[in-house]
Amino acid sequence: MAQDPILVLTTGGTIDKQYFDALSEYQIGDTVIARLLEVARVTQPFEIAEVLRKDSLQLDDADRTTIAARVAAAEPSRIVITHGTDTMTETARALAAIPGKTIVLVGALAPARFAESDAPFNLGMAFACAQVAPPGVYITMNGTVFPALETVKDRAKGAFVLRD
Repeated sequence: MAQDPILVLTTGGTIDKQYFDALSEYQIGDTVIARLLEVARVTQPFEIAEVLRKDSLQLDDADRTTIAARVAAAEPSRIVITHGTDTMTETARALAAIPGKTIVLVGALAPARFAESDAPFNLGMAFACAQVAPPGVYITMNGTVFPALETVKDRAKGAFVLRD
């Protein structure tokens, strides 16, 4: 197994949201990704770089162009992108034309700071996928690796599923 570093690009989303008190709304704070990887005792080399700090519903085409440019210019060929789940598939489409890279988008349905968050598990799946999957764009959510361009978020189920 190659030990080339995995580049983790953070863009915001629920995975990095925090909540201050009953009168506050969720806000995207500093990323917790380094802490999650530390707690998990990850030995695979990695780098973390912040690209954006936005809820995915606030992302626009210019933001997706910025994300795609960072991925295309990155030296590592294995990239994990933390991203809000609402528009994750739109960003995946913007990344689809980038050749020679294994790109894994990952998020959470509950903030990583919450005890019962899916974030650590999803991030672990993303790291595993980035290490073994061939070049392409993937989404790791709900214990599944999805081909990103064939995936949708099913809001009624609260899960990602393959497109019909």
